[in-house]
Amino acid sequence: MESMEAKLPQNPPRKTHKLVLCAQICLRIVAISTAFAATWTIVNAKETVVVFGLQFDARYTYSSAFKFFAFANAIACGFTSLSLMFVLLIFRHGRFTPSNFFFLFLHDLLMMSLILSGVAAGTAIGFVGRYGNNHAGWSEICDRLKKYCDKVTASMVLSYLSVICLVVLTVISAGKSRQIMV
Repeated sequence: MESMEAKLPQNPPRKTHKLVLCAQICLRIVAISTAFAATWTIVNAKETVVVFGLQFDARYTYSSAFKFFAFANAIACGFTSLSLMFVLLIFRHGRFTPSNFFFLFLHDLLMMSLILSGVAAGTAIGFVGRYGNNHAGWSEICDRLKKYCDKVTASMVLSYLSVICLVVLTVISAGKSRQIMV
């Protein structure tokens, strides 16, 4: 029994904390990048088409759901950038306390909820734009505004990737906030 304990590494918690913080840094960078790219893509999604001699414009500002989507991604990108700085400070100073991870958990949960609500609203309007709704009398517009709809779809996919990163970060932070420090 004693020989088994002697074979175990002497200080695994420190190594584990560094691994978790490296994963947090990488996931936060990916979440920031995808949220920024989603915001940039939706803001630059514009197309003008002429139908029966009438000019129609498509922009994200014409839909309150797309505006909410863009602002939700921009806000989450900014606050996740601040949390990245917080994680770098934790990493630099070696403050691996459960309370720090609890604050990260709350932050990640709020940002994930914000982006998820924005992407849900955008996806709902995007679905109506792509397929229409015969019961409400709304026809699809993506057959005429192909470039615009493709950009909106790409923006939604990027935002869903950001949600996935934030879900993983939330789970990691929740687990680390409940651990007793050795």
